[in-house]
Amino acid sequence: MPHRKPHLPTKICPVCQRPFAWRKKWARDWEHVIYCSARCRCDRAERHRR
Repeated sequence: MPHRKPHLPTKICPVCQRPFAWRKKWARDWEHVIYCSARCRCDRAERHRR
C-alpha cells in the first residue's frame, strides 16, 4: 500500500539537523514551529544557558 501523504512540507530542526514533516497538530502554527520535538526545544534552551 503506497504512502497516502507523500508531499507534506518539511523543515530542518536547528538542534538535531534532521528533517521533520508537517503534523496535523501543527496545522495552525506551522510557520512558527522551529523544533522537531520537545526534547530538541529543551536541549536548545540548555545549550543557550551555558
